[in-house]
Amino acid sequence: MTIIDKLRELGYATVDADFYRKVDEWKSWYAGDVKGFHRYRVRNGHGTLECKRHTLNMGKKIPEDWANLLMNEKVKITLEGKAEQDFVDGVLEENNFRVKANEMQELAFALGTAAFIPRVVGMQATEQGPVPGSAGGIVLDYVTVENIFPLAWQNGVITECAFSSIVTRNGKDYCYLQIHHRVNGIYDIENRIYAYRNGNADEELSLTDVPGFERVPPVVHTGTDKRQFVIDRPNIANNVDPGIPLGVSVYANAIDVLRGADVAFDSYVNEFVLGKKRIMVKPSATNYLDGDPVFDSNDIVFYVLPEDTQDESVITPIDMSLRTAEHSTGIQDNLNLLSSKCGFGEVHYRFDGGNAATATQVVSENSTLFRTLKKHEIILESVLKELCRIILRLGNTAMNRGLNEDVEISVDFDDSIIEDKAAGFARDMQLLSAGILNDWEFRAKWLNEDEATAKAALPRMQDLTTERQEEIE
Repeated sequence: MTIIDKLRELGYATVDADFYRKVDEWKSWYAGDVKGFHRYRVRNGHGTLECKRHTLNMGKKIPEDWANLLMNEKVKITLEGKAEQDFVDGVLEENNFRVKANEMQELAFALGTAAFIPRVVGMQATEQGPVPGSAGGIVLDYVTVENIFPLAWQNGVITECAFSSIVTRNGKDYCYLQIHHRVNGIYDIENRIYAYRNGNADEELSLTDVPGFERVPPVVHTGTDKRQFVIDRPNIANNVDPGIPLGVSVYANAIDVLRGADVAFDSYVNEFVLGKKRIMVKPSATNYLDGDPVFDSNDIVFYVLPEDTQDESVITPIDMSLRTAEHSTGIQDNLNLLSSKCGFGEVHYRFDGGNAATATQVVSENSTLFRTLKKHEIILESVLKELCRIILRLGNTAMNRGLNEDVEISVDFDDSIIEDKAAGFARDMQLLSAGILNDWEFRAKWLNEDEATAKAALPRMQDLTTERQEEIE
């Protein structure tokens, strides 16, 4: 049975399987190997040739670039409390979040949706259930859309959801299924595991019989009405199936342009393969001279023609002209269309590579990237904040850490791609010197502090400045 069939068997309805077949198409473009397109057959009048089309693999490049713009090493998550900041930083670091978050952002833009699922591990279990405060840690599961099955949603927000994953233990594959659903408004998390054979979930097994799942309870009563998973996706309307809460690939509406780019690039490569220089020779030109052949029979530039050719020349060079300019124009036209349809504007990708513009120059010439980036940041910011709050909540309920779950959280994205920060800093320094900008406003902006923190730090800074001045005098 598929996961969708298993969920129906358990009484849950989810998204139709047709949508996941669309995801498979986006995934094939992400891999750069689309069935029936990148591998095809051509008849040459004598037989059928198996061909492989060359690809620019823009299905990988586009989501990768969006991930680097949105979730890079300069993104800073700031929590107002030190204990809260340290705890969240520790959990994220233990789960390789900096690396995985960028990877999941890329996959979300390629496939449409991704999810972060924090869960408690190492908690002591009894017949009555897990013991509060006994957890050994918090683990983040990173899941892509093929394993996300919405069960309930409102206004595009998934409120109940199932997640599947394939795990291997002692050479055997298992399908682990988490079901987050509400009971009287409070979330329960069902944990189920199945034998996994030939791509299907078979009979259900006891969690205690599978290594590594002995301490996983069949049901976790969270005791909260807040969900324990976070859904991430591009901020793009789903025009494949507007009624479901899953996102679409950033290139979902640019498949034809992806095809055009690869057709043009494949022709460009073949232009060089087919247009290389040949020298046609008659058999008489291959006669031996002093025991050695006139031409090297292993040299691919020579092609021996039959003796009865009409041309009287013994040696005929063929030097085909290459249509590189036409091909470059064709590829660039497709890249411009692709860049525009995927939110970068019209000049983000340049095939010629002659004059590489800096990021600031590119954005200053085209404000489409600015608007699109800010639009995607709306969802990503809410994702990161909600993830932090779930981690804080689990730290309290499962580990008794006494954390403030309502702490102020801010996300500082890397806007250096949008604006020249050095120029902005210099401008604000001038405003500060002129008395137009307050010193605490300057500090809050450039050190990513809230107003209270910035103001509290200033007296100490002034004291240090005074002490340093007195030492100099």
